[in-house]
Amino acid sequence: MVEERMGDCWSYAKDQFDNLEKHTQWGIEYVEKYTKFVKERSEIETNYAKQIRNLSKKYQPKKNSREEEESKYTFCRAFLTTLNELNDYAGQHEVIAENLTSQIISELSRYLQEIKTERKTHFHDGRKAQQQIESSWKQLESCKRRFERDCKEADRAQQYFEKMDADINVTKADVEKARQQAQMRHQMAADSKNDYSSYLQKFNQEQNEHYFTVIPTIFQKLQDMEERRIERLGVCMKTFADVDRQVLPIVGKCLDGMTKAAECIEPKTDSKQVVESYKSGFEPPGDVEFEDYGQAMKRTASETSLSNSREAKEKPAGKSKGKLWPFIKNKNKLSLKLGSGPEDFSHLPPEQRRKKLQGKLDELNKDIQKEMDQRDALTKMKDVYVKNPQMGDPASVDPRLSEIGQNIEKLQFELQKFEGWLAEVEERMPSKSDTHRRSGLYETQNSTTVGNNCAQDRESPDGSYTEEQNSETQVKANINPNPTSTTPEFDDEFDDEEVLPTIGTCKALYPFEGHNEGTIAVAEGELLYVIEEDKGDGWTRVRRNEDEEGYVPTSYVEVFLETNAKGAMTYI
Repeated sequence: MVEERMGDCWSYAKDQFDNLEKHTQWGIEYVEKYTKFVKERSEIETNYAKQIRNLSKKYQPKKNSREEEESKYTFCRAFLTTLNELNDYAGQHEVIAENLTSQIISELSRYLQEIKTERKTHFHDGRKAQQQIESSWKQLESCKRRFERDCKEADRAQQYFEKMDADINVTKADVEKARQQAQMRHQMAADSKNDYSSYLQKFNQEQNEHYFTVIPTIFQKLQDMEERRIERLGVCMKTFADVDRQVLPIVGKCLDGMTKAAECIEPKTDSKQVVESYKSGFEPPGDVEFEDYGQAMKRTASETSLSNSREAKEKPAGKSKGKLWPFIKNKNKLSLKLGSGPEDFSHLPPEQRRKKLQGKLDELNKDIQKEMDQRDALTKMKDVYVKNPQMGDPASVDPRLSEIGQNIEKLQFELQKFEGWLAEVEERMPSKSDTHRRSGLYETQNSTTVGNNCAQDRESPDGSYTEEQNSETQVKANINPNPTSTTPEFDDEFDDEEVLPTIGTCKALYPFEGHNEGTIAVAEGELLYVIEEDKGDGWTRVRRNEDEEGYVPTSYVEVFLETNAKGAMTYI
């Protein structure tokens, strides 16, 4: 079998043991070279992804008022989308680096250790076989030299015997001695010949086995090892390309997202937004009347002009230098910093002031709704404590309820104050009676009339829009700071005699000691039954067994509500 493959296997190079050793060592070094190449490529991908992420982070809009202004324009939103897509694009290069490390670098590093060990074993066997054949050759040479020496000694002994036998002067005893010596030498030569012939046959057999069995087998193993090395290198090169190909669809989606964002840019919409953002709401000035300096008369200022009427009366008509409002420079530059300017935004033009006031009303409505949600949650908890004293002291909730009630009073007072300013602005803006912008959340709760605490606006000669505030109207909403009434359904739900049904299960994500009254201690990973889901106060009511139940923080558990439960959902 081996001889049939002499033409296409390494057995044919059985006399090139050293060269094959050098070649296999070079093959291993080549794998190490390719591994280093992939490692450097992975580092490049990692650094590139890091630079792309830093670039995207650098140009992300800052958390300030300017961000809100930029979000109005389509080209700004498109650029923000491009930055986000670019961040995802960088993530794909990180994926490439991770896959190169796990699928190629780690595999080749492990394979190099295996192939080095295998190569060392094969060449150790080969050297051992060479040492054995060399040792047999030395023994054969020794037998050969001994046989040659014995033959020469036998010839000399024979010649000496013949010489002694032909000499008549030699005694018969000497002749007999020479004959015996010759016979002994011939016998030694014969024995050496037999030994040499026997060892020669043995050596030829070992040599034949060495060159046609042992060495070919070792070289065949080395050939298989080399072929596996080359095959593994080819697989890694294919993986090198596949790693890039696998992320191409996601990279394509990122690029498609950038293209789509660019296509969504609407120049006309952005230009209209500029008008919407900066229109002042001032009425255009009327016609400038002709002033006849030939007659002693005062210039009558236009009612719609931004000149101050009192200053016009005080100054002589010949020295009046009023400017039209579009060309008047505002000496008091508007500041965009938070907290700058009067509280009622009277330093802004009417339209801009209306927008700021409406935004402030929206914020106040959200804050009031948040406080009311907290008040409702605490009211329910207090009612639970009243019906189940063992769960907690109802009086412990009163300070917080009182504080929330005061907060709501302050917020509603602020709401009414800003509503009054907004109403005044809308009254001063003709054809701008946007009554739907007024907040209607608390109109049914507040029956008191909001006094007009805003001063009449004044249009100064330098073009600034100012207002002087009168005394604030003291109007407060009638709010019970400590409500305890609940609905009949809520009373029935917490009846002492009725056991609340299980609406789901939950798993504790973190340990909770539960020192406060009404709470229950749980251990991390513990499974409990849910009997009341979070009502917006951040607490979930759970039960461990028939006698142990209480509240735990909703953020500490992972809740799984049953599908037939009201508002069933799974959340953390």
